[in-house]
Order: sequence, then C-alpha cells, then structure tokens
Amino acid sequence: MPILILLAFILVPIAEIAVFIKAGEMIGLGWTLAVIILTAMIGTALLRQQGLKVLSQTQEKLNRGEMPVGELFTGLCLLVAGALLLTPGFITDAIGFALFLPPLRTVLGYFVLRRLSRGQGARVWVNGEEVGPGSGRGPGAGPAAGPGNDRGPGAGPIIDGDYTDVTESPSKDESGTGPGKSGSSPWRRIE
Repeated sequence: MPILILLAFILVPIAEIAVFIKAGEMIGLGWTLAVIILTAMIGTALLRQQGLKVLSQTQEKLNRGEMPVGELFTGLCLLVAGALLLTPGFITDAIGFALFLPPLRTVLGYFVLRRLSRGQGARVWVNGEEVGPGSGRGPGAGPAAGPGNDRGPGAGPIIDGDYTDVTESPSKDESGTGPGKSGSSPWRRIE
C-alpha cells in the first residue's frame, strides 16, 4: 500500500504536466489557466452545497441516536473531492468531480466496507477494549475466539445490562433484616 501512495505522488504530477502541455497547445495558456480556476470555483460551490446537506443529515441521525456511518463516509469523500478540486490539474479535477456523484460514492463505500470486513487485520476498539470477531468479546466471538476467554462452549450470549448496588444503603423491613444482612433477599417466596 505505501508503494502505491508513493507511485501516485510521482506519477500523478507527471501526468498532470503532460495534460497541461497538451491543453496549452490546443486552447492556449490563458484558457487553460481559466479552466483550472473555474473548476476550482465550481468545486468549492459544490462542496459547500453538498457538505451542508451531509452536515444536516448527520445532525438529524445524531439527534435520533443513530450512528451516521454513511454520512461520515460521504463527508470523507467530499473532503477528498474538495482537496482534489483545489489542486491544479485536469486529472485531479476529474476525480474530484466524480466523487460528488452519489452513485459513485455508494459503489465506493460498498467496496471499502467489503474490503474492511474481509481484512484479517481489521480490529474494532470501544472504550479502550477490543470488540468483535477474534477478540473474545462481542458478536461473532466464539468460545475460543480470544485470549483470556474462560467461557465454555454453549455458554450462550453475553448480555450487557445496568445494575444498582443496594448494599450501600440498607433498608429495614419489619423483621429487622434488609439487603446486605444474612438471610435477607428482595426475592421472597410467599406461601
């Protein structure tokens, strides 16, 4: 992967220079520069319009308590598109304008998600703990999924819940017993 990034940084400027030379021969230097400036201005306007739309969609999802994963990916695509459109060049402008097309972003998101889900090194961390397949915690974690997993086969799902510790403030009933005292239980059999 790092070699591909290095090649992109070397080959893209060379290709842009070649396209600049060809465009300058065909339409002249002044028109070439005008087109580059015009594409940057159009790109900025598109980025502002679509960026504000994605921002409002993200806010709506957050207000509903949903995670705005699709909107975050769209925002990332728009950020890359804006950077490419502000970079002088016809090739980067073409890629930048393509990223403004929602169908292309959908297809790109599908491939990125598929690649991430198939990756052997994909790991997810929540609040400092690894979760998910291979961690011994979370969905897909089998009995031998991770180190320190002392649950045996057939132990069932892990259920996350909240609790209230009632031993800190004992209360008494008529018999003089309460939580935290021997023989007391809030679950009594009434006969």
